[in-house]
Amino acid sequence: MLLGNKIKELRDEQGVLQRQLAAYLEIDTPMFSKIERGDRRAKRSQVILLAKYFHVDEKKMLTLWLADKVLDALEGEDELCLDALDTAKAELTDVNRQNQA
Repeated sequence: MLLGNKIKELRDEQGVLQRQLAAYLEIDTPMFSKIERGDRRAKRSQVILLAKYFHVDEKKMLTLWLADKVLDALEGEDELCLDALDTAKAELTDVNRQNQA
């Protein structure tokens, strides 16, 4: 729920109502509320729009969005989650190295 917390923080800081952001994203207010609470995942395009709306770094917002996806995938895997992350990180590091060569 990293992204949801960030959205709420930004919304509170700027005094924006949920219904205003819902209208901006062209979704209904209950749907936006679910995104903010972490009950539903925002679409990538919605995250980009929110970054623009709040004038914040798009990459940081997308990183929170992606981190939420990873956390959801690892939920309930207490014994294996850190090993899985280490394995994935090593693989991504190798791929990046090969792409730079």
